[in-house]
Amino acid sequence: MNRKKNTAKRLWLTISIVIICIAALAGGGFAAYSFNERQKEVEEAALIVIEKAEEEKAKEAAEKEEQEKEQTGSIFESVIEAGRNVFNSIRKKPSSVELEEGETEAFLEVESCLIDSRTSKVSLKTSSDAIPVSDDKYYYLFAIRSYEDTVAEDSTPIMKEYKNTEVEFRFPRHFTGTESGVFRKFVIAVLKDGKYVAVSHPQYITNPEAVAKYKSNGEKPSSKKGLLIDPNKLTTSELDDLGVKHAAYNIPVSRILGESTNSIYPTISYSYNGKNYAFNGQVISEYDLVFSTLTNKGIEISAIILNDVSSAYPQMIHPLSRSGIGSAPYYAFNGADESGAEYLAAVGAFLSERYSGSANGRGLVANWIIGNEINARKEWNYMEYVGLQDYVKEYVKAYRVFYNAIKSINAACNIYISLDQQWDRNISGNTNYDTRDVLDEFNRQIKKEGNIDWGLAIHPYNVPLTSVKIWSASKYVNDSPDTSMVTMANIGVVTGYMQQEEFLTKDGEVRSVVLSELGYTSLRGEELQAAAIVYAYKTAEANPYIDSILFSRQTDALEEMVQGLSLGLNNADGTHKYAYNVFKYMDTENADTYTDFAKSIIGISQWPTSQEP
Repeated sequence: MNRKKNTAKRLWLTISIVIICIAALAGGGFAAYSFNERQKEVEEAALIVIEKAEEEKAKEAAEKEEQEKEQTGSIFESVIEAGRNVFNSIRKKPSSVELEEGETEAFLEVESCLIDSRTSKVSLKTSSDAIPVSDDKYYYLFAIRSYEDTVAEDSTPIMKEYKNTEVEFRFPRHFTGTESGVFRKFVIAVLKDGKYVAVSHPQYITNPEAVAKYKSNGEKPSSKKGLLIDPNKLTTSELDDLGVKHAAYNIPVSRILGESTNSIYPTISYSYNGKNYAFNGQVISEYDLVFSTLTNKGIEISAIILNDVSSAYPQMIHPLSRSGIGSAPYYAFNGADESGAEYLAAVGAFLSERYSGSANGRGLVANWIIGNEINARKEWNYMEYVGLQDYVKEYVKAYRVFYNAIKSINAACNIYISLDQQWDRNISGNTNYDTRDVLDEFNRQIKKEGNIDWGLAIHPYNVPLTSVKIWSASKYVNDSPDTSMVTMANIGVVTGYMQQEEFLTKDGEVRSVVLSELGYTSLRGEELQAAAIVYAYKTAEANPYIDSILFSRQTDALEEMVQGLSLGLNNADGTHKYAYNVFKYMDTENADTYTDFAKSIIGISQWPTSQEP
């Protein structure tokens, strides 16, 4: 800008001198001078013009030289800066390191494995501090099946990328030709001495919901009050009268699989991932009625998928469970081989799609519970005894298949692990597993292969089951994380435990906790049963981390009564117990009218308040 101003000034000076010269030659303004005098003045003026021109020429030459120097300096500075950048890049280049035998799978950290719903591609991002030494420049990506742990020697990678400290693989989610890609685990390897060596842990897609057709979970219920319902009372007004907002219902897989023998309700053929599966149309019609009726009543449904035995479908039973068939009502799901995993996926997808809350009139199942009290290996999830890590690993395989199948159909569903009240017993020689230990190991394994939004469905029954007085002191029940048992007297231990950082969701939220089964017998007195129900409900109502509490049950079950467990609000003949009206009003404005008696029985003046730690 200054150079332009100087040039303008010089130009104006030159023009001024020329004007003076012209004026001198014209003589109009200098009549008093002689011609010689005017000629002399012109010569002097011309000399001035010449001198000024020479000065300007010298200045221009100097400025040009300075400008060239500046340009040269600028070029040199750019070269120097580029050299510095190259030097710094060389200095910062990640080091190449030899892989340590036995620790190769921990070399790469998989930061995310997500479906991009806009492009229908999967993005898998990794990072590392160094680059492993291998036979070439590449990382290789493998897709192994859910029941596999390692890359087989004859496997073929689906793609490769140049090795670096940050690498992203992008590939179509339909790389298998079907939706089965959502069930695969992805492993990154390098070629070392002519063989593929895994440098990452297997990783699942963690957002299968991104491809879901349905995204409905219904309206949030106005109360936490729930019940294991009696299907014989479904079409009556009793559920409305009781104000039930949550309902639990069992689905044994042997009932729904297979051909129908009723022509009115023919076999339902379901195609999934290129294979056809048969579902019993008559049995499914029963569930259609139950779930549609509950949905129309505004009741949130929690369906429990149970693995009982069907001789026609042995692949549903885990290989390590088959030796004990007949010893337990339910068995470990088979996620350990191809046939089992495919059937689990088909069952999960079929149920999720059928009860998605769409306009088909079949109802909406919001919550799916996989198995029943799986820590009680001998009684409710039979499998040959193995170490805790291996036992949980087999459950995790099946759980992940169900999770991805259900979520890829209805994004809004919640999927839960089921555990009982045996929290931290530490009994020597116990061949079952403590709930706390299973919970820790389940969380660890899920996070290792890709964190997902699992939930906890726990059964905080009293100890023993026939005991009713929750509020009475017990050597098995205390308020510390190492308590032997968890009941409604110390349920805050569970919700406090779930608030630990390592248990939070990907978004840093506390996971959903539901009390999906608990109950109190009336054989010790109907008023005592009612008081226990109120105490349990008020405790759950005050705890912000409990989403629902489902009491067992609406009507007494004969098979439980012989064990001293008359848990129903109704007697076996359908008549109401004292607890019926107490249950009905305990979450209403008229609660005190029906529950003050419970305070006097328990010996308290007010109900429990929030159990935040």
